[in-house]
Amino acid sequence: MGVTLKQLAASLGLSPTTVSRALNGFPEVNATTRERVRDAAIRANYHPNTRAKSLATGRAQAIGHVIPLSTSHEIVNPIFADFIAGAGEVYSRAGYEMILRVVADSDEASAYDNLVSRGAVDGIIVHGPRVHDPRVDMLIKLGIPFLIHGRTTNVSAPYSWIDINNQRSFHRATQFLIDFGHRRIALVNGLEDMDFADRRRKGYLEALAGAGLESDPMLMRQAEMTEPYGYRAAQEMMQLPEPPTAFLASSMIVAYGVRRGLSDLGLKLGRDVSVVTHDDELSYLPNDGDVPMFTATQSSVREAGRRAAMMLLQLVTDPGSGPLTELMEASLVLGASTGPASQ
Repeated sequence: MGVTLKQLAASLGLSPTTVSRALNGFPEVNATTRERVRDAAIRANYHPNTRAKSLATGRAQAIGHVIPLSTSHEIVNPIFADFIAGAGEVYSRAGYEMILRVVADSDEASAYDNLVSRGAVDGIIVHGPRVHDPRVDMLIKLGIPFLIHGRTTNVSAPYSWIDINNQRSFHRATQFLIDFGHRRIALVNGLEDMDFADRRRKGYLEALAGAGLESDPMLMRQAEMTEPYGYRAAQEMMQLPEPPTAFLASSMIVAYGVRRGLSDLGLKLGRDVSVVTHDDELSYLPNDGDVPMFTATQSSVREAGRRAAMMLLQLVTDPGSGPLTELMEASLVLGASTGPASQ
């Protein structure tokens, strides 16, 4: 049986207000205390009374996520799943529900409008931002607290977001391969109308230009990030008159396809061809071992989900605190998939 907020607070020697604010991610409660309260809440099986809290605050105690059908595959995408898992941990501790809507592309705007007009949600997290994304202006006009997982380049109005430094991480990965002597480096990217992929391409091109290397359109691909796409890209580019000696992949899923494509050609990663990938630290696609399989730019999408949820709940409870932004840096983890350029 769970405990009440007062009982949890008493066991920690804190006031109920401090415990409530810690569970809701308020920045005035220091990180050590927030962590201590969170751990104690999990151990004590504490769950806020959502109905009572809703009546007391006048809020819906719910956060909305709207997914258009054209990207509904994201629901089974491990990247989306891990983000939602991270966000869900925070919602649950704070007594919030998650409302997930899958709608036709043409109904996306009306879905946001419906959620807001009915008072069904207190805030919204936006997924998959594009370089040109009209949802920011739309949500500003609706007057609902929202936060974007990622950024959108061509919006001048201030808005809240959390993102990884895609441009810098792919600049660094490309430079790493250049320092290993690679001059023919292929980019197997996501769809470049998506903001993250556009930024990764820019980082890749900047590193090539900085090293005095010309970019080759034949060594650049963009598509939905699947394993078969990575396989086809590797197979096709290795048949070029001047094939690449290294690949830069935009996800672990794509990197697995690249690895299979190279293996079917009798090529070994790290010896014949090098591969660097982005790794979102997915729960069921780990890049682990004594020596990781892939050299990777690494950033936890589950942690991004946790932070995004905490930031949005802060905007809900304190609308004047926004806009909130956080740029997460990716680390470069060395694995078995890279080596000097073969002569």
